[in-house]
This record gives sequence, structure tokens and C-alpha cells, in this order.
Amino acid sequence: MTLQEQYDDAMFDFSRGEFDRAIAKLKTVLAQDAVNFDAQLALGMAYYRQGDFPTAIAEGHKAEQLRPKEQLVHTNLSLFYMKSGDKVTAEHHGLQARIAGWREDAAKAKESGEKTASNPELEMAGAKPQPMKLPSKFPDQPWKKKAS
Repeated sequence: MTLQEQYDDAMFDFSRGEFDRAIAKLKTVLAQDAVNFDAQLALGMAYYRQGDFPTAIAEGHKAEQLRPKEQLVHTNLSLFYMKSGDKVTAEHHGLQARIAGWREDAAKAKESGEKTASNPELEMAGAKPQPMKLPSKFPDQPWKKKAS
């Protein structure tokens, strides 16, 4: 089986709730390809689903070393830390996830040639419109007939 097939097989076990089998298969994938980001990320989540939060955190940090600015890594770490009772570190990783999301939005906007980010809350304020100048005397109203 190829590495991708092994990973897919592990994810099938994961989706069925067979976390022990998924963990064993993900470890096999990582033994052959230590920088397989998807397998590393899934391994942390499998430990989390088993309730082994310290191991989930350790595996999550390994995924963070592979892609330090990945939004999903920080989202997972925030979840893992929150469940383990470390709210301060969970909030830190939650913020890192938001920052990573903003970076992703900015990169997409740059690629597509947009001048502003896709999130309206993050757009720069535009120039103030010029005040409208009113005439000193309003013109006649042609629809009103003049009294003769």
C-alpha cells in the first residue's frame, strides 16, 4: 500500500471511532514519512478523542513544528489545552488560529487581485465623501403651475 492509502485507511478507522487502530496506522505512516503533516495532525486528534489530552498536546506541537502558521494546528491545540484545563494557553492558541485565518484571507485577496480583505470587518476605511454643496437659491419647480 502507498502512504496515501495507509493514511486513508487510518482515517477510515478514525471516522468509525476505532481510535486505537487509527493511531497505530498513523504512527506507521509517520515512521515512513516523519513530515507528513496530515498524519501528524490526525494523530493528535485521535489521542484527543481517546481523552489522552497530554499526548494530544504533544502530538499537536509536533504538527505545529511542521507548519507553525497553520490555522487548524492552533485550533486543535486550543481545544486540547481547553479540555486539559489550561485556559490561558488555550486562549493563546485560539488567538494564533485567528491570526492565521487573517493571514490566509489576506493571501487569498492578494492572489485574486482584490484590494481589500474578504472580511468586511478587516477592511480599511475609505476616504470621507466630500460634503454636498447646496445652491443658495433653489430652482423653480416646473411641475407647479404659476398663478397668473
